[in-house]
Amino acid sequence: MVQPPSLKTGDAVSIVAPASCITKNEIRHAAGMIASWGLNLIHGKNLFKCRNSFAGTDRQRISDFQEMLDNPEVKAIICARGGYGALRLLQSLKLDIFLEHPKWIVGFSDICAIHALIQQESGTESIHAAMPRRITSGRNDMISMQTLKDALFGNLRQYDVRPHACNRSGRSSGILAGGNLSVLYSLRGTAYDPDTDNKILFLEDVHEYLYHVDRMITNLKIGHKLDRLKGLVVGGMTGMKASSSGFNTPAYDIIKEAVAQYDYPVMFGFSAGHVKPNKALILGRHVTMEVSDSRCNLIF
Repeated sequence: MVQPPSLKTGDAVSIVAPASCITKNEIRHAAGMIASWGLNLIHGKNLFKCRNSFAGTDRQRISDFQEMLDNPEVKAIICARGGYGALRLLQSLKLDIFLEHPKWIVGFSDICAIHALIQQESGTESIHAAMPRRITSGRNDMISMQTLKDALFGNLRQYDVRPHACNRSGRSSGILAGGNLSVLYSLRGTAYDPDTDNKILFLEDVHEYLYHVDRMITNLKIGHKLDRLKGLVVGGMTGMKASSSGFNTPAYDIIKEAVAQYDYPVMFGFSAGHVKPNKALILGRHVTMEVSDSRCNLIF
């Protein structure tokens, strides 16, 4: 995998909105924090546009993202928020100049569609991390942003994770892949469907019906996406909903059952995704996971 250069003081970074719409006030706090790191912020021209629920038309969002991909002075592109809309851009984004001047792409949730594009078509690392819209002055958001800063500046080394009752012990290494389960499900059968063989897969999701979590993880299973993993890391599965039919199996239990037949290590309860703190993960990075009854580590 290609590792974009670590940031340094004075570098330019851009905030763009490739999915749902955003307001200036919603990103104010995070933008100030990013500037305080000694970085020069550039806003996409259409950052605050709104069309339906999107941050402008497809053409406007593509234009902003493409401009920042092609600008060699911009060293990182930070997505303002998720929501929905990134999937609509994938076939139009061109990576030719990006391949000559790789840079960090930052975001999570709906932005996992862009992570999939970047990794499938360019083999470049990217950062699954908190986005400006969700950042406040609270302690957990400060942790989220500190881990993002560590990832951008080349200082992310290791996470120590509290052991979870659903874990399966073991030690393994592989390329970290994945992200939001619903987005990964939406990519199945497309050119951007991530290759999970010999990968450490990360999964998280939010506000889904539990039977749909079961449907999605079963899809991954019968599609052989879980067969040849090196390991599985499960983040937040928050705000899940029982159905009127009575399906109320907890999300972690659904996933634990789905991978019960395999022997790779499984780590539950990693604080990433739609949780706070939302700790940064470097997708595409070769990582090591260690899981035991007494300690769990994810090492970059």
